[in-house]
Amino acid sequence: MFSFKFKNFKLLNQIIIFKSKFLFFNIRRKNLKIFKYFDDRRIGSIPRTFLTSIFVIFSFYYIPSIIEFTNKQFANNEEFQNNSKAILAYTLNKKNSGISDNENLNEKDLLIDIFSLNDLETDTVRLNASTIKQLFEDTDYKLDDVRETKLVKPVALTLLPAEIKMIESTKKRKEFFIQIVLPLILKENNNIRLDRKTLFNIINKSSNTQLEKKWLEKKYKQYGVISKDLSILKIRMDEVPVSLAIAQAAKETGWGTSRFAQEGNALFGQWTWSGEGLKPKEADENKGHKVMKFNVLQASVRAYQRNLNTHPTYENFRLARAHLRDKGKKLDSIILSQFLDNYAETGNQYVEVLQKIIQQNNLQDFDDAKLLPSSVELESLI
Repeated sequence: MFSFKFKNFKLLNQIIIFKSKFLFFNIRRKNLKIFKYFDDRRIGSIPRTFLTSIFVIFSFYYIPSIIEFTNKQFANNEEFQNNSKAILAYTLNKKNSGISDNENLNEKDLLIDIFSLNDLETDTVRLNASTIKQLFEDTDYKLDDVRETKLVKPVALTLLPAEIKMIESTKKRKEFFIQIVLPLILKENNNIRLDRKTLFNIINKSSNTQLEKKWLEKKYKQYGVISKDLSILKIRMDEVPVSLAIAQAAKETGWGTSRFAQEGNALFGQWTWSGEGLKPKEADENKGHKVMKFNVLQASVRAYQRNLNTHPTYENFRLARAHLRDKGKKLDSIILSQFLDNYAETGNQYVEVLQKIIQQNNLQDFDDAKLLPSSVELESLI
């Protein structure tokens, strides 16, 4: 663009020089007697300097307008390359075309299934910590076994116990928190995995049924893909590493002890300006944001994953995840956490905290964990 404008400027400059010579030639002819009068009195430089000054001022005043007009004329004739086929090639051939998945989002479409999940679970019962521990024992649900077998019992709790903050042992409190949130995270990843399987089946077919087209329309809205680009949908519709989700939940809730987690089932501290939420005590009154409130923990996990998978802030996170997929590598939470520096105001310090939580608590042991099926539909995922 710079070289293009520079060439235009050179062309205009040559035209101006040519016109100036022509103008001065005419002036010289028409006003020869006047100049001769001043020359005879040895003050001929005065009228020449005066006329030259007027011309220079005139040129500098109108040149910018001339250049702008010329550039607009050229710009209207520019040819723009259509990259839609190149973008689709990324989906089919796994080649990164430098695409961006940044699109405008409709919050209502993005969260409609999350609101529905909230509405289904309004009369939930909060179990106390001792009852939950007994439930884990009765189902033989132990983290040591999960680390070894990679299988997780489908124990889905709707609320955090209030007594979790009273567990004195830090190690036991952390393990208890992980036991609660692990099945919830795996369940949402399973839902996404099933959707990806459906998406790939659709992509690999030469034609699609009306039912498949309706499913696609629903997912375009759910993931905020206004352009209906399959490659963007593929990038957005993907899992969040289990260890990363646990680490963020632990950081945002103080391992389940925060007011937002206890009163609003907010495991990830997501903000809202329009929905129901809890007002932070230290928040600036002029900001007007609240921490999003949920009726059940599962809705909080789903909203968190939808946030990472759709919000423009996390576009680089999604592209890095897609790059790992294309290379046939596992979704490494340490690598992907580097792209969440905008999740909190502390930036890179927040990333460092997440990585420490992951490493110190060996959370990557759970990345390969599978949720034992509670239905026939999920058996194929084990």
